[in-house]
Amino acid sequence: MPPTAELPHAYPFRFVDAVAEPRDDAFTHGRVTARVSSNARVAMGEEWGSPILFAEAIAQAALLLRGGDPARARSGFLAGLEGFSAERPPRAGETLEIDVRLAARFGATLRFDGDVRSGSETLARGSVLVREGPVEENGGNQR
Repeated sequence: MPPTAELPHAYPFRFVDAVAEPRDDAFTHGRVTARVSSNARVAMGEEWGSPILFAEAIAQAALLLRGGDPARARSGFLAGLEGFSAERPPRAGETLEIDVRLAARFGATLRFDGDVRSGSETLARGSVLVREGPVEENGGNQR
């Protein structure tokens, strides 16, 4: 499936390229690919080898699998990480596969579980918490 131009992320902060396997109706599985070029930020040295970039890639993969709605992306944010681990940074020339599933939803907060692989090697895995929609002006307090 071709990449979507509708994601609001742009170079150097766009980490996903295309949907390899669309999500099913229950979002129990979907797969996105990401090509790591030699000029990609994640391949430019130690400072860009942060495991947080894998978490962002999982969050972007989830958005892409949900349709790449730019309005949804601009009004939401990455809210947290759970059980995240990374084995090594990606290397230039690798094509990463990012498997994502919707694991839980509590109101406007969603938890996506993800695995990032290069071939048969798992580079990172964990959960990202994503908050959709604008934060209420009263700080989220219910009245």
